[in-house]
Amino acid sequence: MITKAQIKSIKALADKRGRVEQGAFIAEGEKLVAELRSSHLTVREIYATKPLWEGVEVISQGDMERISQLKSSNNALAVVECPRYDIGAAEPTKNLVLALDRVQNPGNLGTIIRLADWFGITDIVCSEDSADCFNPKVVQATMGAIIRVRVHYTDLVSWLKEQKGRGANIYGTFLDGKNIYHTPKSKCGVIVMGNEGQGISPECEKSVTHRLFIPPYPTDRCGSESLNVAIATAITCSEFRRE
Repeated sequence: MITKAQIKSIKALADKRGRVEQGAFIAEGEKLVAELRSSHLTVREIYATKPLWEGVEVISQGDMERISQLKSSNNALAVVECPRYDIGAAEPTKNLVLALDRVQNPGNLGTIIRLADWFGITDIVCSEDSADCFNPKVVQATMGAIIRVRVHYTDLVSWLKEQKGRGANIYGTFLDGKNIYHTPKSKCGVIVMGNEGQGISPECEKSVTHRLFIPPYPTDRCGSESLNVAIATAITCSEFRRE
């Protein structure tokens, strides 16, 4: 039987402060929890409404609803240790790396992590004021990609400047950029995606070596002002992999 102290501890993981203090996050759903059990991440506890696996603590549907962060609670929830990754693993002179400049919507971040997984990008470097990748909404939106994609948080302005100094290609999307469909692109480098409302900051822009633009169709059409950052990331990653 789950205790009141356990319920309080799990519910605290809904907030970043609680996740930092406990060094853990929560993941929900039988499929995701099953993936986590066989992954490199450390699963501290698993709660379920039925005995799905050995070592699972079976709880009532009512208790599951108390600890769940979903509108409709699932049948399994895991408390997982937050992994620690070496940012040195993100090597844009050898691989394609995503960099997120103040992307703050959890749904967008989760979708971008899932996109990175789909397109074989194993590292995402985020500015420190980007959304927390272990936010429950982000974890659910990744559909398991959080297991395979390493997400790093750092002073993005300094990191981009350092990568540029090492000779890495730094790409960014701008309204005055070159048509992404007609511009040669390398297999390695950094793709910088900006804030939902403000785009790439002037500070990060200084390190961009290649300015790209995703044109509307037809090119002179006066339609939406911009694309959602997750959609723009999908188009950009697809174009890089197509070449």
